Amino acid sequence: MDNARNELGDDGPGDVERTESRRLRRRGQGELESQVLKVLRSADGPATAGWVQEHLDGDLAYTTVITILSRLYAKNAVTRTREGRSYIWTAAADDAGLAALRMRRILDGERDRNAVLARFVSALSQGDEERLRALLSRAADLDDPGA
Repeated sequence: MDNARNELGDDGPGDVERTESRRLRRRGQGELESQVLKVLRSADGPATAGWVQEHLDGDLAYTTVITILSRLYAKNAVTRTREGRSYIWTAAADDAGLAALRMRRILDGERDRNAVLARFVSALSQGDEERLRALLSRAADLDDPGA
């Protein structure tokens, strides 16, 4: 790839973006997915990939937007409905939901779930541990109709 294309950030779909100073900045993991979800949630209803592309900050290629939407669909973070020869898309998760899906996917990929969960809990701050205990208690109460 020649240097002129590389300086413009054309070295891969969604890997880098131009900043105000024209230096390249590497996007964080999941950043594009979060941006696409935010744009979809701002729509008045289901949106086309073209609409999403127009409303995203930056100049992502249409194919990149389709790829991101397809990945989000595979994660159950968006829904899609066939309209003509293409799809219209709707956000099914917010940023917290997307983070929870990522956490679940990581946990599902591990053999020793107990060890992973134990290490996760032991690394929590006091406040986060208290929040988690309260959430688990609330979930247990909802599961027990006699409580």
